[in-house]
Amino acid sequence: MSTGDTGVTFEEMAAPGREGYTPPGEKTAADLEAVFDVPVRISVVLGRAKVPVASLLKMDVGSVVELDRQVGEAVEIYVNDRLVARGEIVLVENRLGVTMTEIIKAA
Repeated sequence: MSTGDTGVTFEEMAAPGREGYTPPGEKTAADLEAVFDVPVRISVVLGRAKVPVASLLKMDVGSVVELDRQVGEAVEIYVNDRLVARGEIVLVENRLGVTMTEIIKAA
C-alpha cells in the first residue's frame, strides 16, 4: 500500500491479464458453485423419422429405423429441452459420445 500527499490509502488493484483478475460484472466458475450439483437432462438428436403406427407396432428387437441424417452430419445437443449446441458423434473406447463443435447463442 502507498499513501499519497492527501493521506488517502491506495491498495494495489489487479490489472487485466493478472491471475485471479475478474473484470467488473463478469462471473467466474466459483460464482456458480451453488448450481454445480443441480442435475440437468442432456439430449442429443441423432435424426428423426416418420413411421406409421402400424409399422411401429410391427417393430421388434433388432428392427432398424432409418433416420433423416447422414454419417458426418451435425447433431443437435439439448439441455433441458433447449437447443444449446451442435456437435459430432465420436467413438471413445467402443462407446458413442458427442463432441461440441458449435455453441448456440441465446436469442
